[in-house]
Amino acid sequence: MRDDECVVFLQWALPELRLRWPGFRKVRRQVCKRLRGRLVELGLNTLDEYRNRLETDPAEWSRLDDLCHITISCFYRDKHVFDVLSAQIMPELGRVASRKSRAVRCWCAGCASGEEVFTLKIIWDLEVQPTVARTRLELIGTDVEDAVLQRARRGCFSAGSLRESPSHWRERAFTRVGQLYCVRDVHREGITFLHQDIRSEFPPGPFDLILCRNLIFTYFEPELQRTLLNRMTPLLREGGYLVIGAHEQPPQVDHAFRPIVGCKEIYRRE
Repeated sequence: MRDDECVVFLQWALPELRLRWPGFRKVRRQVCKRLRGRLVELGLNTLDEYRNRLETDPAEWSRLDDLCHITISCFYRDKHVFDVLSAQIMPELGRVASRKSRAVRCWCAGCASGEEVFTLKIIWDLEVQPTVARTRLELIGTDVEDAVLQRARRGCFSAGSLRESPSHWRERAFTRVGQLYCVRDVHREGITFLHQDIRSEFPPGPFDLILCRNLIFTYFEPELQRTLLNRMTPLLREGGYLVIGAHEQPPQVDHAFRPIVGCKEIYRRE
């Protein structure tokens, strides 16, 4: 299978799954590699044969959808975003929750192996908790892939996954186990990982902070983006924050969000 053949196939197939080709352009090789493996499993030689299979076997579309799940992540991904969350957003949410004697609740959509979830928890424990001592942080991470959720629950990561995180984290937040760095037990408290497909299921709100990065606004078609954003909005408390990916832009609808000054990836619900 040549790259150009895979591109033509994806440009045909992705809209049928309500996905958009521009979002897959840079990560297509990951999907194409999986497609090659699927052809071998089915005993097919070409993508034309696979296309015929899709047209005669509707159930195969679900399998193709599975092949299109992108699970790239690392700790502290997009440093400037987490710097703002650490210095400004999470302390503010902590103070508000402390005055109201409740927990701060966060949802990481498409959490993959859990790096983003644990990044927020470590920031909270090391930087924010000392200023709001009696306020808890509750975190929910959701993903459609069971395999990555198993890794998230295990909480052990390679050194490469920590390459963007603050240098002192390795000593303070992790225990070295062979070649892996495992999140200390204290930074696992208050975290729940759930298997959910964001296209059909959301965790129960309300939330003070929702991270939906490099998922809806990258891979899904515009109409589906608008539908999911409208469903997501009521789950976010007024004054809460939505964080999107560095190269993403939410659909142009009146969704009551405004970007904060100094970080275009973080939106506040008015």
